[in-house]
Amino acid sequence: MRCTNSSKRIATIIALILTALSVCGCGESAYGLVYDKDSAKSAFRLESQDVRECAPSFAANLCIPGDESTSENEIDTGSDSYSAAMLFDLKGRKTLYCKHPYERLYPASMTKVLTAIVAMENCDMDQMLVADENCVMTENDVQKVKLRAGDRMTLDQALHMLLIYSANDVANLIAINVGGSVEGFADMMNEKARALGATNSHFVNPSGLHDDDHYTTAYDMYLIFNKAITFGKFIEIISMSDYSTIYHDDSGNDISYECASTNRYLKGEVNPPQAANVIGGKTGTTLAAGSCLVLMSKDPSDNSYISVVMKADNVDVMYKKTNNMLELLQ
Repeated sequence: MRCTNSSKRIATIIALILTALSVCGCGESAYGLVYDKDSAKSAFRLESQDVRECAPSFAANLCIPGDESTSENEIDTGSDSYSAAMLFDLKGRKTLYCKHPYERLYPASMTKVLTAIVAMENCDMDQMLVADENCVMTENDVQKVKLRAGDRMTLDQALHMLLIYSANDVANLIAINVGGSVEGFADMMNEKARALGATNSHFVNPSGLHDDDHYTTAYDMYLIFNKAITFGKFIEIISMSDYSTIYHDDSGNDISYECASTNRYLKGEVNPPQAANVIGGKTGTTLAAGSCLVLMSKDPSDNSYISVVMKADNVDVMYKKTNNMLELLQ
């Protein structure tokens, strides 16, 4: 059966309309600057350590860094005692404090925030994770649970050990079971970071153990942490001061485990300003990264804030600078 000329004309018109819609979109405005992660000038693109050319963000629901803050109320160790610091008002979508938002720095164990996001998005909380030889760490100076090949636990248990105690062997356990390998999981991490707009970052492992090619910025850490706190499970875990559980070895025997948080606010060792209610966050420390902390806090009206401090000279400076920024909460 042949189509009539009239039918052909109608079909042609419909095809033209569909083509136009597919090209132009429906109700969407085109951006003047097309996103390209390899361009010298695109959203939050970091060109090098010394030369930075960053386009303004087009993310309307995010806090955008403005001018760097003055140091009139600086901590007594001075602004040279840390490399970057930021404070974000999530409700007002304002950046209340800003120093070096795009400086390339090492995140250390703050990396595990992104590890948790990728894991939660790709694995059920009751999924059983099994350790292999790549999860075994024998170094004395590495934070670890001392996993052995064949040990098994759920993702829920692993996330508690990852975020509360910052266990590096558990980070590998998650990566291998979710991504097939550490390298495969790192690819997933970088894909997720780009999707969040954290395009000044590059990750090569799930733990944050030092690698020259593993880096981020204070602003990218805000973008990543801002995504993480959309997960109720994440907030539940980072607010815990300690944790205990039982996992199993390859023969099914019980292994009892308990740990305390690496966060001094949660352990009562550091007190925040009176107006700040610290919910929780993620610490990070290596020789190259210095002392780092990304933190969620609330003011007396229950409004949420994210603070970031990177490459502080030591943990005391890190908490001093965090408190210095939290004093801005009213």
